[in-house]
Amino acid sequence: MEFFEENLEIETNSNYNIHMDDNSKINYWINISAYDLETADAMFQTRRFLYVGFMCHQVIEKILKAFYVFIHNETPPYTHNLTFLSEQAGIYELFSENQKNFIDLLEPLNIKARYPSYKEQINKILDEKKAEEIIINTRELYTWIKEKLSKN
Repeated sequence: MEFFEENLEIETNSNYNIHMDDNSKINYWINISAYDLETADAMFQTRRFLYVGFMCHQVIEKILKAFYVFIHNETPPYTHNLTFLSEQAGIYELFSENQKNFIDLLEPLNIKARYPSYKEQINKILDEKKAEEIIINTRELYTWIKEKLSKN
């Protein structure tokens, strides 16, 4: 850890707030969301389906945080709860029923993918077909939210 502290400038929440204007904050969240989508694709290609779900959750969480900053001009809440975050961002009521159901599907894949007891259960559910469906739906929701950012 000492190596990293000496050789990397670690971005903290306070640096994020002080050194960035709102457009930079929005772009920050969009860029890391796009990066996570690429990572989800890489996990799919290497057949690590558990991490496809985890990364897709991250994609939607971060694009929602971009939308939150866009709407409120302030740092988004520190949460992984997609429903709460989308409600706070004021976009939840714009979701279709399918989008709401997809958020519900992604919700447990963030936390539960981190714990061994849940990993085994999720691995049984997330096969290639389901992981591909999750990536497709993630890409569609990501694009839909990103379009909302450019229209408002």
